[in-house]
Amino acid sequence: MRLSRPAAVTVAAGLLAIAAGTSGLLLTRHSTPALRPPPLGVATVPAPTGPVVSPPPPTVRPEPGHSRSADPQSATPAPVARPVSLTIPLIGVRTPLVTLGLTANGALQVPSSAAVAGWYTGSAPPGSVGPSVILGHVDSLSGPGVFFRLSELRPGDRVYVTRADGTMVEFRVTAVQTYLKVSFPARAVYGGTPYPELRLITCGGTFDYATGHYLSNTIVYATESG
Repeated sequence: MRLSRPAAVTVAAGLLAIAAGTSGLLLTRHSTPALRPPPLGVATVPAPTGPVVSPPPPTVRPEPGHSRSADPQSATPAPVARPVSLTIPLIGVRTPLVTLGLTANGALQVPSSAAVAGWYTGSAPPGSVGPSVILGHVDSLSGPGVFFRLSELRPGDRVYVTRADGTMVEFRVTAVQTYLKVSFPARAVYGGTPYPELRLITCGGTFDYATGHYLSNTIVYATESG
């Protein structure tokens, strides 16, 4: 299926079903809660080390009659380095990030390996204003995929993205939802936001053995800490 904006994107092999939108749900930022301890016996990974960037100020519209060029918050933001790795300590995820774009037919690419996740380059770079979209497989014929335990995350859990310049962005989970693919929340996933946010997407729900596809998507919403 060819991708346009707005348009639906269906991902091959029953891994993901995604749609693009032009406006979206703005997630509320809250005070930082205490870290949630991992369940007993669950494999975890340490949080990455490195300089943590501060989130940019929210997008501000100038008042009528006010010069936009004189507004320091309306200046063109500095370029943001591309993401190179993703770490989710509580569920044991530590993966390089491949870049994902569109195929020659206009379909959204997915990682060629179930062992790595990928950043969709049509979304915001992590740490810049707007939603950054990262996709990963839940499993494959050979076993669990990189996002096999994604649905175990809960609000307050931490997600870290390291960028090519060595800086790190810390996100905090705000919601974890599972939707039927026919009801994919395009606006909530792709719509504009005043803060840097993150969307982690994989398959979930019931597996349809007749088609070889999962019927739902699991989506983790997160906002940059700060």
